[in-house]
Amino acid sequence: MDAASVRSFLKNPTETFPDAVVAAILNGDQPIKALREHRLLTQAQLAKASGTSAVYLSQIERGTRRAGRKLLVKLGKALDVDPALLEW
Repeated sequence: MDAASVRSFLKNPTETFPDAVVAAILNGDQPIKALREHRLLTQAQLAKASGTSAVYLSQIERGTRRAGRKLLVKLGKALDVDPALLEW
């Protein structure tokens, strides 16, 4: 996620997140992982809710694979956030 996206989100948030979540994302942590942990979901739970596998989700969180647009939309819905926040 680029700095412009973060600034835009912070100006018009649909939801506020704890400082630790925002700080983790700004420090380079994968947004999907930070938000998943904030929602207290396991990788398996989020994978099931978004129609993907836990292995693929793990690869996305580690940065070894990228999520496609359709999956980002599903992950956004499962995490109840704008999918644009999940791009990394």
